[in-house]
Amino acid sequence: MDDSPKSLENNQEIKVEEIMQVPSVEMSFDSIDEAYDYYRKYGKQLGFPVRKRTSRKGDDGNTKYITISCGRAGKFKSKSSISLKSHPSVKTDCKVLIRLGKSLDGKWKINSTKLEHNHGLSPRKSRYFSANSELSSSIKRRLELNDVARIGLNKSYNSIVVEAQGYDNVPFLEKGAQNHIEKIRRLRLKESDATAVQTYFLDMQDKIASFFYAIDINEKGKLRNFFWAYARSRAAYQEFGDVFTFDTTYLTNKYEMPSAPFVGVNHHVQSILLGCGLISSEDIETFVWLFKSWLTCMSGNAPSGINTDQDRAMKNAIEIVFPNTRHRWCLWHILKKIPEKLKGYTEYESISMTLLNTIYDSLSQVEFEERWDEMIKQYKLHENDG
Repeated sequence: MDDSPKSLENNQEIKVEEIMQVPSVEMSFDSIDEAYDYYRKYGKQLGFPVRKRTSRKGDDGNTKYITISCGRAGKFKSKSSISLKSHPSVKTDCKVLIRLGKSLDGKWKINSTKLEHNHGLSPRKSRYFSANSELSSSIKRRLELNDVARIGLNKSYNSIVVEAQGYDNVPFLEKGAQNHIEKIRRLRLKESDATAVQTYFLDMQDKIASFFYAIDINEKGKLRNFFWAYARSRAAYQEFGDVFTFDTTYLTNKYEMPSAPFVGVNHHVQSILLGCGLISSEDIETFVWLFKSWLTCMSGNAPSGINTDQDRAMKNAIEIVFPNTRHRWCLWHILKKIPEKLKGYTEYESISMTLLNTIYDSLSQVEFEERWDEMIKQYKLHENDG
């Protein structure tokens, strides 16, 4: 087998993008996916991210119009009354977009375009945009085989970089390769293990009618995610289900599948388990499946509040499944970042103490905001985006 750069190029595992045509109303595509792929490559060449923004359906229920925009479209809207963000927003209300409509011949034609960005472009950084992270099926297979052969991911990735003659020619980052391998490892449940899990759940349900479980199977028939809740968990939720904490920071099994417990608090201020899942991935699709399974278990009764860490996929899934539930960030996760954000200040110790006093000694939202503003002014933290 020829593993030279030329061979890789011929196999289209790693390829150099062709010069893309500027969007115009003369252009048409066979499908929405083809149009999106074109605009993604165009954005990658110029140095801006893209995303599908809006779509509109006709009377027959089929999509008739779609807008694909610059990834920096829209304005940042904080849902908190406190002027504290984990990261500065990348949104600049950029108006660049293409609008497409489906014509009578079935083609998707560009109806209008806007081309002027209100922000700088970064062609050399395009490969870092999530939409441009591409792992072809052959690359995935190669990474998987190397992993089974116990070849380190770093060596696998570096060999691909060498063959491509540089990092800039590789259409994905090492983190993307790592995420793929971690997901594959979690899906390597032995058939006997998957059968044992299903047998156990069926046995529990036979003994206790109110025992609940849900299993998610992938397209190859392999167990991917599962959720369960005991009768006492379902009963406890009826009394103490107004707020719960959801966390996936625990890896407590040989498959390294994140444990995902739903934890509430009873009238004795004791933690109570309101259900638990083991998941193969921490993406939006998986969290949506898990939350929907939990909601079905609890007879469709959504909680008033959910506390989580600052995971974006988790946040998006909560907005989809629990649109009317108040989502708050876990204080422990926020405070854990204090050294990272403030350690560089000469008055770090004093700032840290003042911040903790502001958080724990404020008895109302108004008092907290007043003390927060005083702290910002006292230590001149106006320019800190942490």
